[in-house]
Amino acid sequence: MPLSRTLFSALTFLLLSLQATAQIRLSTPQVESLLYLGTGKQQALVVGLGGSEGGNAWASDYWKKTREQFLEKGYAFLAIGYFGAEGTPDTLNRIAIDAVYRAIQTASRHPQVDSRKIALIGGSRGADLALLLGSYYKSIDCVVGLMASQAVFPGHTSHFSTPCWTYRGRDLPFVPVNEAAIPFLMRSDLRGAFEAMLQDSAALAQAVIPVENIRGPVLLLSATEDEICPSTPMAAQMVERLRQQHFRYPYEHLAFPGGHAAPLQHLDRVFAFLDLHFRE
Repeated sequence: MPLSRTLFSALTFLLLSLQATAQIRLSTPQVESLLYLGTGKQQALVVGLGGSEGGNAWASDYWKKTREQFLEKGYAFLAIGYFGAEGTPDTLNRIAIDAVYRAIQTASRHPQVDSRKIALIGGSRGADLALLLGSYYKSIDCVVGLMASQAVFPGHTSHFSTPCWTYRGRDLPFVPVNEAAIPFLMRSDLRGAFEAMLQDSAALAQAVIPVENIRGPVLLLSATEDEICPSTPMAAQMVERLRQQHFRYPYEHLAFPGGHAAPLQHLDRVFAFLDLHFRE
């Protein structure tokens, strides 16, 4: 084959590939939003929320393959940065869940997005945010929490006296750092600190995330040897809460052996859950 024809074929393939997907930076105050689209119409929207690492984790090269998998399956994908990203607060502290929801609404109004189909997937603190958004906003149709917490915890400041999240300008109740947690924090034993804080049953009752208010399927993935937080016991408590409240949507908890990041090796289970309970 002549070189000119080979080059023409390569350029044609490249142009078709570029047309197959699009990345759009949305204008969303307090939130960085990157919307990835395939070529289809009425694409169900999956929203990715990163954790305490900050920035816009789901827009990174690390998650590129996973984003592409969502697009290949016909989903639109919205990567959201809510702190430590362009135009966002610099610290995970008093983050307005309203601002994140408004960013999701902005993406849902794109003509290629089906605003009636919105699923959230979050990891660690992003999982807490996903559960809160699903609990507070009825247009969220599905929530996937990876290493999620059952309650609101303090913001990541030096004084630990404020919550991670606010709603409509007000601090959400949170489980405070108690005296029992301080020795664990001093030796950087985060799981031990969380376990000590969760012994404050009165504060926990006030700060618990009302997952039973979610209006769609819920999937929780946890790590049995989680060194950051007791993600498996907390997920089990959330599932028990759903059971006691006679939650009418499908829900599932999958616990995987390993440390905090272990569930990230099992995203095939997420795709299967979404295909079964969300897309249809």
